[in-house]
Amino acid sequence: MTEKGRAVGTFDEAGRRCECDDPPKESEMSVISATVDQWIPIVRGEFQEVPGLHLTKPQVRRLWGLDPPTCDALLDALVDGRFLKRTHDGAYARADASD
Repeated sequence: MTEKGRAVGTFDEAGRRCECDDPPKESEMSVISATVDQWIPIVRGEFQEVPGLHLTKPQVRRLWGLDPPTCDALLDALVDGRFLKRTHDGAYARADASD
């Protein structure tokens, strides 16, 4: 999309438009759900193995190479399941850890 001759949206280092600006389509939601179910034990394991681990959302995305919708769904599932919590600075940590 352009606005008065200039591109609107988020672009990567190569100038390609990132799809992260677009919400996932319904057909993509089942794929995201399956992916989240696969990622939950991996992420839980990492937080269990590294006591005191605190990660921001961008760090989670980079560490595991997740796209924004999958990362959001994964973190939401782990918070809803009371395994992770949001800290006062917006990072994610184990729910049983002190800030």
